[in-house]
Amino acid sequence: MFFVGAFLLIVGMGMFQLGAEISMEPIGEGIGVEVSKSRNLLLMCLVSFVMGMIITIAEPDLQVLSNQVPAIPNITLIFTVAIGVGIFLTVAVLRIVYRFDLSRLLMVLYALAIIISFFIPKEFLAVAFDSGGVTTGPITVPFIMAMGIGLSMIRADKDASNDSFGLVALSSIGPILAVMLLGLFYKPDSAVYSGSEVAQVGTTQDVAKAFASQLPHFVKEVFMALIPIFVMFLVFQFLTKRYQRTQRLRITVGFVYTYIGLVLFLCGVNVGFAPVGTMIGKNLAATGQKWLLVPIGMLIGYFIVKAEPAIQILNRQVQNITSGTISAKSMNMCLSIGVCISVGLAMLRVITGIPLPYIIIPGYIIALVMSRFVPPIFIGIAFDSGGVASGPMTATFLLPLCIGACETVGGNIMTDAFGVVSLVALTPLIAIQIMGLQFKFKLNKMQKDLVRAEASFGLDDIIEF
Repeated sequence: MFFVGAFLLIVGMGMFQLGAEISMEPIGEGIGVEVSKSRNLLLMCLVSFVMGMIITIAEPDLQVLSNQVPAIPNITLIFTVAIGVGIFLTVAVLRIVYRFDLSRLLMVLYALAIIISFFIPKEFLAVAFDSGGVTTGPITVPFIMAMGIGLSMIRADKDASNDSFGLVALSSIGPILAVMLLGLFYKPDSAVYSGSEVAQVGTTQDVAKAFASQLPHFVKEVFMALIPIFVMFLVFQFLTKRYQRTQRLRITVGFVYTYIGLVLFLCGVNVGFAPVGTMIGKNLAATGQKWLLVPIGMLIGYFIVKAEPAIQILNRQVQNITSGTISAKSMNMCLSIGVCISVGLAMLRVITGIPLPYIIIPGYIIALVMSRFVPPIFIGIAFDSGGVASGPMTATFLLPLCIGACETVGGNIMTDAFGVVSLVALTPLIAIQIMGLQFKFKLNKMQKDLVRAEASFGLDDIIEF
């Protein structure tokens, strides 16, 4: 079951990345460019809000989370999160237009989230922060990031590339605040997690049947998720006539690749990975050496982030827009280390019952303070990467892993197991900004060396060399 799931994951992620590159990214970038060219502020706000809602409702990760909180109707939670993303995607667009400082804006919004967290039920806090992580998944990230690049392309100033990042970051804080406000009206004490079990199989034929029986569900789910975006593309093309015949054909083929890839990916992850995650968590916790959960969880976290489809899209776009200054390899390493620490902390919470605010609040304070000292482009990349790292692999493997362990040790699932998504979204913020401080230190050193060399040899000699 695990190896078949892994095969589907590899094939699906490859097709999805190809499809997103030739469909989602051109559409998002095109909308960003056309909206910016209109110079109509009301139109910008309206398009951003509607786009934020459509792509959030289409996000499969959100469906996964909504099923785990039965105290709140699925449709209520989904639309609350969608409205939150719509509002804050609009805020993100206005930030690019008016060139607001991203660091200060994030400090205000996260300070507001921390204040509200003291007034909502503790059982609801983890769900609120997790919702911010699952919202930015494989469908939303390529689109939102490309839209940010499109918006910034109209600007010719030196800060345009810096401001192209940050849309994912602001789209992540929206659901957190929206779901926190929802927590004032709903009491999720009765919420439980309905963990999946590994299918009982004896032969390869049984394995094939297990996957085949679930495939139609994901065929329908992904179709319902992508069709609003495809309709939006058709409407956008009808109104702007932006794309030529060859481009339209290419984008349509990209949608097909995206559709097939996402169906295979989600089927492999949900049928092959999620049940195995629950089983591993239960078995590790039942060995009597429950402290092994921490190092084993860290090892899993280090490698699993590389399987997140949206991570590779983020890394490639970062490398392209910085002309290779920030390489995809260094981004991968930073994110792997960050998620490694995240899962270790999540497992420590499962074992000890440490309240989530004791980690989340100091973590965000550290990340926000660091944002005042790193180069601006690293702030947007760091806060974007936090949302991107917490994708379908986190929701369907790491969460079941924590749930399985928590059930076995007798912990409170709502307070001790939920929260792993929010932790995965937190540590990359710090890890990427540490990379930013290192970059700033090296740049300052190079500038000092250049000044010393100029004083010793003369500028003409240096240029000639």
